[in-house]
Amino acid sequence: MAKSRLDQIIDLVRECGQLVKDADRHNLHVDAKAGHANFVTDYDKKVQDRLKSGLLKIMPDAHFMGEEGTTQEFSPKGKFFIVDPIDGTTNFIKDFRASSISVALVVDGAAELGAIYNPYLDEMFTAMRGQGAFCNRKRIHVSSEPLENGIVIFGTSPYNEELSERSFKLAYSYFRKSIDVRRTGSAALDMCSIAAGRAELFFELSLSPWDYAAGALIVEEAGGIVTDIDGNALVYDRKSSILARNKVARPIA
Repeated sequence: MAKSRLDQIIDLVRECGQLVKDADRHNLHVDAKAGHANFVTDYDKKVQDRLKSGLLKIMPDAHFMGEEGTTQEFSPKGKFFIVDPIDGTTNFIKDFRASSISVALVVDGAAELGAIYNPYLDEMFTAMRGQGAFCNRKRIHVSSEPLENGIVIFGTSPYNEELSERSFKLAYSYFRKSIDVRRTGSAALDMCSIAAGRAELFFELSLSPWDYAAGALIVEEAGGIVTDIDGNALVYDRKSSILARNKVARPIA
């Protein structure tokens, strides 16, 4: 019996996760990109190349958007794979073991499929629109805890230093209103934590579409809410702030 499209994508993402996990850490090639502490490794490029060839074999009529190198510009019409080959590259470089592979399929401007894999914990988060969210094929749901009983995860938007002070002020405000705050370095995994009910709210003031496309769908299919920081719908043609939460963890205005 032929594998479903989702199962084919899961197999491909898992294969790429193994590439990351088995990386030759003694011979990493690291280059700097524009922005503070913005790096790319040879493994980012290897994984993206493997994802591009594999995904376009699964769906030849799709376009491909990835973090590394020149890729197709997004259009509200058509099918687009939006991919982050290693979300949490700095973590990967430092062997902090909190990185992921993120793949979303966006059709006519709406995310239809998402897969995010943490190779270090062997956790595969998936969602298809209207069919729920899963971790290793077990259904997951956002928590039902209010902010005062919750954990808040945040990102610092390190490539945009002009946002640093606002990010930490907002994090402090959430710290005062929640149990505690966390910072992991992988927005994709942070959104999966919201979807799995492990934390109640995640925010970051500037992310690229490949950072959030898959994670946003997974949170929504787990019963959560995802918007930009001002409550607007997400876009895929430019950077955006992100606010992902359960339905009772009210954001700070």
